[in-house]
Amino acid sequence: MNIELMASMMCADYSCLYEEVKKLEEGGIDSFHIDIMDGRYVNNFAMSLNDLQCIRRLTDKPLDVHLMVEHPINTIDLFISNLKKGDTVYIHPEAEYHPSTTLQKVIDAGLTPGIAINPGTSIESVKMLLCIVKKVLVMSVNPGNAAQMFLPYVREKYDELLLLKKTSDFDVYWDGACSADKIKEYAPLGVKGFVLGTTLLFGKEASYGETLKNIREMNF
Repeated sequence: MNIELMASMMCADYSCLYEEVKKLEEGGIDSFHIDIMDGRYVNNFAMSLNDLQCIRRLTDKPLDVHLMVEHPINTIDLFISNLKKGDTVYIHPEAEYHPSTTLQKVIDAGLTPGIAINPGTSIESVKMLLCIVKKVLVMSVNPGNAAQMFLPYVREKYDELLLLKKTSDFDVYWDGACSADKIKEYAPLGVKGFVLGTTLLFGKEASYGETLKNIREMNF
């Protein structure tokens, strides 16, 4: 089964970021997930524009840029100017007055437009945006911090989106508390990709290559 595996780079070891990127590349990661936080939309600061620029220089793999910021329209040009075709930008619709305008900037830059949906955000409230985005990132934890517990009620969002995608042109992605059992359950149902953090990939005894190989060889 062809699934996409993305490394949540806020969980990487920043004392050796070059080595982290190269080991993930060699291990077979598909893309690098970049969590940008402003301390306002979420109560944390994570990666910065400088981190994005650094990782963009270190790899030719796609970047998935997740903007957890208030009113991304005000700063999005800073991010998209450092990205290239094949990269993705996700915004949170409730963080913007007119999310479609911000998403159009992403489209005009030749990048892949996406939205991120919080556990407390209803699918109904973002349904009109599904016709203009290519990716929907479903948060299975509240945004802002790594190493959180999976919120079981989010399953309903995945189920609803997987039904909607049968008649629309977008893919569904998993972000937060992503364990092997979740991949095994939801990849066959149609979830296209999974953001891997401390639950499965980082801080483990197994190498990145071993972990990624084991995921891809699971019996779906």
